[in-house]
Amino acid sequence: MQKKLLLSILLIILQVSGNLSVAQQLPGIASCAESRINNTQRQAVAAPSHQQRMNQYDVTFYKLDLKLERNTTYIEGSVTTEAKLKTARLDTFAFELHPAFTIESISINGQLAQSINRTGSDVTVEIPAPVLSPAKLTAIINYKGTAPNSGNAAIGNGFSSATEPQWGNQVTWSLSEPYAAYEWWPSKQVLTDKADSVHVFVTTSSENKAGSNGLLTNTVKLPDNKVRYEWKSRYPIAYYLISVAVSNYEEYLVEARPNGASKPIPVVNYVYRGAVNLYRNEMNGIPMLIEHFSDLFTLYPFAAEKYGHSMAPIGGGMEHQTMTTQSSFNFTLTAHELAHQWFGDNVTCASWSDIWLNEGFASYAEFLALQKYNPAGAREWMLFAHNAVLQRLNGSLRVPDTTNVNRIFDYRLSYKKGAAVLHMLRYTINNDQVFFQALRNYQQKYKGSTASTTDLQRVFEETSKLNLDYFFEQWYLGEGWPTFNVEWNQEGNQIVLASTQTPSGLTPFFKTDVTYKIQTTEEDITVRVPHNEPAEQYVLRVKGTVTGIETDPDNWLLNNNTQALKNENLVVPAPEQPLLYPNPAYTFLKLAKLNFIPVAIEIYDRTGRLVKRLQQTVNEETAVPVADLPAGMYILQVSDGTNYHRATFIKL
Repeated sequence: MQKKLLLSILLIILQVSGNLSVAQQLPGIASCAESRINNTQRQAVAAPSHQQRMNQYDVTFYKLDLKLERNTTYIEGSVTTEAKLKTARLDTFAFELHPAFTIESISINGQLAQSINRTGSDVTVEIPAPVLSPAKLTAIINYKGTAPNSGNAAIGNGFSSATEPQWGNQVTWSLSEPYAAYEWWPSKQVLTDKADSVHVFVTTSSENKAGSNGLLTNTVKLPDNKVRYEWKSRYPIAYYLISVAVSNYEEYLVEARPNGASKPIPVVNYVYRGAVNLYRNEMNGIPMLIEHFSDLFTLYPFAAEKYGHSMAPIGGGMEHQTMTTQSSFNFTLTAHELAHQWFGDNVTCASWSDIWLNEGFASYAEFLALQKYNPAGAREWMLFAHNAVLQRLNGSLRVPDTTNVNRIFDYRLSYKKGAAVLHMLRYTINNDQVFFQALRNYQQKYKGSTASTTDLQRVFEETSKLNLDYFFEQWYLGEGWPTFNVEWNQEGNQIVLASTQTPSGLTPFFKTDVTYKIQTTEEDITVRVPHNEPAEQYVLRVKGTVTGIETDPDNWLLNNNTQALKNENLVVPAPEQPLLYPNPAYTFLKLAKLNFIPVAIEIYDRTGRLVKRLQQTVNEETAVPVADLPAGMYILQVSDGTNYHRATFIKL
């Protein structure tokens, strides 16, 4: 979900015009967007005891059959829930429905229920004939009423109706995330219980269109100038991703042809009447985003059905499965909501405490889309993301209080820090092929289901062969960010580079590699070195006279970057024995002053994978060839069968 429409629009304007920098202009917009989120204190509503009752069954199917119009939040209809038991015997059926609605009747397995208990939004029904496993439960709830204006959704209400000011279209729409589905239909608001499939039938006036999940399988003309739209989806779906949107839309259809799709994927856009020409170019660009993300993340998860949009004046977008609700079309907003179809819809966070698995990934997808189609805009995007996070001295990606909707959707943490952490994970992996393979493995392993941060870490460790405990401890559970204070001095063809790390908040230290760009009168070189202690010192060989050093030149790390200063009091230390040189290396390495004569040489990459093995005697005249190795950090191990020596080197 992207609540930052103004932010996204300004990003695109800046990318096109180049008149103003992101850093100069966007902080004010971010504050404005946050004020929209924080205008009320929203909280979850279901009592824990009621959630326990709902967890006695597992939903397999929902059918919503509703009468709706584009100018009112009045709802009349029925919801069918099919479920299998998670207990041997079920005596009561529990669900959530806002007290603004009247329940006209409930039947369970064909028998009319007589005892219905309502406590606020918690509804408990005594089952006329208790259900015994393995029998299944089918409940049909008939209800009606006007949806509340309670502001419990992440953007406004669970069910809203308004007139769009620019075009004058009347629109009625839903937005259930995180706890507002009960504001428009009888539901079980438990993330880990995805329905296997859903039908959404909407009866409305014939001049309207109704958008929803899956495929439009039928349009039935009815008496009294009414029509019923019958949408059906066969993919697993979380409760908050079920949606409706009703207006006198115009339809604009394009098609995507991603690699691996057996047929073109329709992109069905329900657009404000009169607005098609304004948004035509943006809508024509949606297929290329589907195709690009399919290459990066796996094939679009709902390729057998569709992707699409229903427009509504919500001030951003909401990633309803296969049919995003969106207030406008622009590049980053559209990319964000589309990416949610993988991260949030196909694989859904198992708890709202892990909302960054939805929002951080979708935010990072904005950056990935810009990297592909507007690299200069991508750099500006990441600079702004880092600047946004740096305004928060503390705060973890993990949401400690999931009853507080404002904290769940914290813009600087769940969105921008989430994206920055993924960028740093990519840097830590130091291999794009492995990084994106891990994302694909994550999608494949948890498709149609839910996942936690622990699950994500496990997939990345299995794919990369790295132990990432330290990374997730400091960036997921930890708080704050580091500042690198860098000093340097040069003696001849060597420089000493001293870096001291200070934290912004509660997490005392951030273990990470750091890249430095060293500018000299003869060349610029880039080195990547480990920062494993609060204070580190490196000795490097250079050509020419150093004119400046830049820390993290490509903006990989979430840090408060300071200028590297020359300090003539720094002294290049005497070399440790034995000496591996030149380091960094271009084409060869030499090893001096060993107390044994090695006969075997092995080189390992940062993951511990053996990348090169030589059988030869090593002395001070022996050159170990490394020109064939990709740039990066490596470990050289030499041995004579009894004695071993290991040393780290950097290949340029």
